[in-house]
Amino acid sequence: MTDLFSKFDPLINERAALLSTGVRDPFAIVMEEVKSPTVAIIQGRETILLGTYNYMGMTFDPDVIAAGHDALTRFGAGTTGSRVLNGTYQGHKECEDALRDFYGMDHAMVFSTGYQANLGMVATLAGKGDYIILDADSHASIYDGCYLGNADIVRFKHNSAEDLEKRLRRLPPEAGKLVILEGVYSMLGDIAPLKELVAIAKAHGAMVLVDEAHGMGFFGPNGRGVYEAAGVEADVDFVVGTFSKSVGTVGGFCVSNHPKFEILRLVCRPYTFTASLPPAVVACAATSIRKLMHAGEKRQRLWAMTAKLHGGLKARGFRLATDTPESAIVSVLMPDQETTVRMWAAMIELGVYVNMSRPPATPAGVFLLRCSLCAEHNADQLETVLERFSMAAEAVGLFRQAAE
Repeated sequence: MTDLFSKFDPLINERAALLSTGVRDPFAIVMEEVKSPTVAIIQGRETILLGTYNYMGMTFDPDVIAAGHDALTRFGAGTTGSRVLNGTYQGHKECEDALRDFYGMDHAMVFSTGYQANLGMVATLAGKGDYIILDADSHASIYDGCYLGNADIVRFKHNSAEDLEKRLRRLPPEAGKLVILEGVYSMLGDIAPLKELVAIAKAHGAMVLVDEAHGMGFFGPNGRGVYEAAGVEADVDFVVGTFSKSVGTVGGFCVSNHPKFEILRLVCRPYTFTASLPPAVVACAATSIRKLMHAGEKRQRLWAMTAKLHGGLKARGFRLATDTPESAIVSVLMPDQETTVRMWAAMIELGVYVNMSRPPATPAGVFLLRCSLCAEHNADQLETVLERFSMAAEAVGLFRQAAE
């Protein structure tokens, strides 16, 4: 009998070798208690959270929690059904109403996760004979949506308007085309030049989908995302997002002004054939979304904390993925996997949680520690973080290694 797990042996061996050195597993962290959006207890130690994507700090907002409590009491723990059967409660409609108001769009569709939102939209919109044109650094959920569908897939170089135009020019003018972009790319924290990319897509007759998972809440005058900040709202056909970042809970969505949008509820398999979100979750999401419509002060605070961390790390000699703070993600570049693991381990022992990222999640050959800021971080916490980055670098010899 062929062991179907044998194809994973290289990764199993790599993980075993890593853990044999005595470091903690970076992908098996357990938060024993979460005290706030920025602090948790991990292995009995109070730890600053700097890798949770909780950008706007809504997870502990009193109004959000109260809405969830109320819905749990009134509607129970779950729906036990799909949205097209028994799984649409009043809260699901209210959540979609909140999304329509937040984005100023005619239609909104809530999925059970952000991953499913991309999976469903990408696989359903473009079919046999159509083309999907996507950035090479697109999220796994976008790629998986491509694999689930039957469209031809064309990749262009990351954030390259020139390469996008070259690829589009080669495609049949009469073919259906969907260009997929992300406002913020979550590994390096860089933003897309949406003004140029969207203009090129439209010039070649393509529809445009923008994933604003990491831009919702704090980009643009209304916090809608990078596409709003870039002034291309009128030319973007679909915006996909998630509740697990700025909204502070779980779920995904797509909003659009397309007049035929509602038919997707019957033909989008990741929406139609899965259980809907629990009532408490959509109640929390709807309340959070409506509060984010008036969160200007929070947005300013988030950008201030991001600038402080980015500037502080650069001043201490760390190599960052972006020259300036383009988003609330600050990625610290590492020379190799071993150093990345040792730096991550040193940071967690010093009471700071960050994300360790490596290929294939990152581009080939790129290793990094990824920090995501929260509007609830304060200056004292970030001073502690900066101090501990320096301590960790000294402990693992990061700068000595770079000098060699």
